Amino acid sequence: MRDVMNPHEYCQTKAAASGSSFYYSFRFLPPERRRAIIAFYAFCREVDDIVDECHDSDLAHTKLAWWRGEISRLYAGNPEHPVTRALAEAIAPFHLPQDAFEQIIDGMEMDLDFDPGQPVHYPDFKALRLYCHRVAGVVGEVAATIFGCEDRATLKYANKLGLAFQLTNIIRDVGEDARRGRIYLPADELAEYGVASADLMQARMSDNFHRLMAFQTRRALQTYDEALALLPATDRKAQRPGLIMAAIYRALLEEIRADGFQVLDRRTSLTPLRKLWLAWRTWIKG
Repeated sequence: MRDVMNPHEYCQTKAAASGSSFYYSFRFLPPERRRAIIAFYAFCREVDDIVDECHDSDLAHTKLAWWRGEISRLYAGNPEHPVTRALAEAIAPFHLPQDAFEQIIDGMEMDLDFDPGQPVHYPDFKALRLYCHRVAGVVGEVAATIFGCEDRATLKYANKLGLAFQLTNIIRDVGEDARRGRIYLPADELAEYGVASADLMQARMSDNFHRLMAFQTRRALQTYDEALALLPATDRKAQRPGLIMAAIYRALLEEIRADGFQVLDRRTSLTPLRKLWLAWRTWIKG
């Protein structure tokens, strides 16, 4: 009995284990594109897990530096890791830029470059957008390229949609992130709405917090609308996986709002059956 997974099996296992909504959108793709996007998603999980699971900042920097070297080895034709060995098959066919992988690692490192005694490390939305661009906007661009992109304007749509996804993640994970010493809500907005960092870390609900989250949700929903308005009609069919993700994430956002923004001490999620239904409905709509 074979006991060693090949690179694509490794990526499949990594992607499926995450339980992410993104995985549902990949199921409808033809095999070559599906293998490519799953390998890319597995790369994103690998570097993200370093930041989430490694409590020693120096060690996390060292591991991310290894991945920088591994991306260089990938583009030089001699990758070592199962994920990059799987990605090697996608680089040329889908014209995936090396800079995109490096920017994603840059974004992950932003999570390490803050003082735990000062958890709010994004002073305003402009600063937060740079982080979102690197960890989500660039991811969206690469994903859109793999899905199929004839019009360059589609990359603007994908970047904006990535921002919307990240804003949704920030809203969903406010309490969990705060307990890790990470607060992604801009400091000036916390001050404007009268919410202290300690309120988030200690899961103290208030009317001010509710108003703050209502504002964050309105901005996220507006970002979805702006992204979808940028999608050229010529690429709409090819970009259905991204539209599936948008349908699932918007439904999650609406669920959080309907639940009264109970995100400080729990994590709102959609059932797998609902995700699959949203994915199927979005796919057949084309």
